[in-house]
Amino acid sequence: DAANSIATVVSTGVLKPQQAVLFAAFFNVLAIAVFQLKVAATVGKGIAMPEVIDHHVVFGALIGAIFWNFVTWWYGIPSSSSHALIGGIVGAVIAKTGLDGLIASGVWKTVAFIFVSPLLGFALGALMMVGVAWGFRRASPLRVDNWFRRLQLVSAGLYSLGHGGNDAQKTIGIIWMLLIAAGYLGTKDPVPVWVIAACYIT
Repeated sequence: DAANSIATVVSTGVLKPQQAVLFAAFFNVLAIAVFQLKVAATVGKGIAMPEVIDHHVVFGALIGAIFWNFVTWWYGIPSSSSHALIGGIVGAVIAKTGLDGLIASGVWKTVAFIFVSPLLGFALGALMMVGVAWGFRRASPLRVDNWFRRLQLVSAGLYSLGHGGNDAQKTIGIIWMLLIAAGYLGTKDPVPVWVIAACYIT
């Protein structure tokens, strides 16, 4: 995702690679102000009952997610690392306590968006394609090129914003889960600022 967010602006020469990386990093970090900690809360406290989480469950979840990501990468199967991580948590919790250790609403919300996300993306992409084709149907190629070079920055910025609202937060959620499991935080305590800073800087 990090590479995809800047691939177009780099390949078309709109930004130099170093500029594009800084541009993407800015919008990734800005995401914390836009999305708060919604994904981190889902991963950290919205999938499994806090009392069943311990370091064994977190380790099992991570191993399961890493293994699935490796298998899908090896065979060239497109997959979501977010869903792999949540699937790892679900599997580890079921192995420890059965279905009773899961928070059904959090699990079903994630499962629903496995189907909703691509359908929504397809529908919005099709509408945007038709809108752009219709809006520029009488424009000269030079005018279209000038507009699209500017709009690539908007697209890359929004892509990076979405990336920052998801990927760093998965890590925040896992660390949050571990801190609760280890007794350093209570289930009602907020995520420490150092965890947020470390994940977004990384």
